[in-house]
Amino acid sequence: MNAALDQIDPETETRFIDVDGHHLRVSVRRGSSPRPPLLMLNGLGVRVEGLQPFVDALRPDATVIRVDVPGTGESASPALPYRMWQVARLTSHALDALGVEEVDTLGVSWGGALAQQFAFQYRRRCRRLILVSTAAGALIPGRPQVVREMLTRRRFDDAKHASRVAPIIYGGKARQAPQALSLFDHMSTSRRGLFYQQLAVLGWSSIPFSRLIRQPTLILTGDDDPVIPPLNGRLLEAIIPHARLHIFHDGHLGLLTSADELAPIVEDFLDQP
Repeated sequence: MNAALDQIDPETETRFIDVDGHHLRVSVRRGSSPRPPLLMLNGLGVRVEGLQPFVDALRPDATVIRVDVPGTGESASPALPYRMWQVARLTSHALDALGVEEVDTLGVSWGGALAQQFAFQYRRRCRRLILVSTAAGALIPGRPQVVREMLTRRRFDDAKHASRVAPIIYGGKARQAPQALSLFDHMSTSRRGLFYQQLAVLGWSSIPFSRLIRQPTLILTGDDDPVIPPLNGRLLEAIIPHARLHIFHDGHLGLLTSADELAPIVEDFLDQP
């Protein structure tokens, strides 16, 4: 591992590790909690800093691990496309490199698909699972224009455009103050990296293996999410054996814009034996 190159906050070490031929940027906030570290998996094209508002809302003793997937943030772009099971394997090997055996796993949006795959594929190293604003792959979509906008690259390249379309595609509190969303500052992905992320989830679904996800699972979904409407959360609750659903009053970015509300719910879930 390389020496620390950057700091998100004084308690967080950000560095690069080389895993399976990939040069990955990781951040680790080390805490004193006896719980396993919380592995946080981000959405499409968003680097580790994008989840900072939620990390800040967690108790300061919580250990938190974040990884820029290949082609996102400062992680090098992959030479070849990958499938979701391959990036789950890469995530597991990154934990090996960090010397971490067991984690609780939180995935938001695209990262929620990766979290489901990881929990299934590496069930012994995932204690509890939290799925936020995500789906089982067989997406029950919102409005077609919202889905189209989510698939384009323009919001990654044009901050003004991203702020303008935020109320339409993200809903919830983004309708009132899209300019306040720090997420736009952390959308950072290469063209190839974004395409490979989209390709990885194309045709992917957790439905074939959802009954084998045995971890206690908390599903968080916003009641005003134009991208992934609440029906997707209800489907996840129905197909994952030990899942419970919490619907919050916000949109697709609720983990950030309602962090102070959702962090205690997550903490209570993780504190359970």
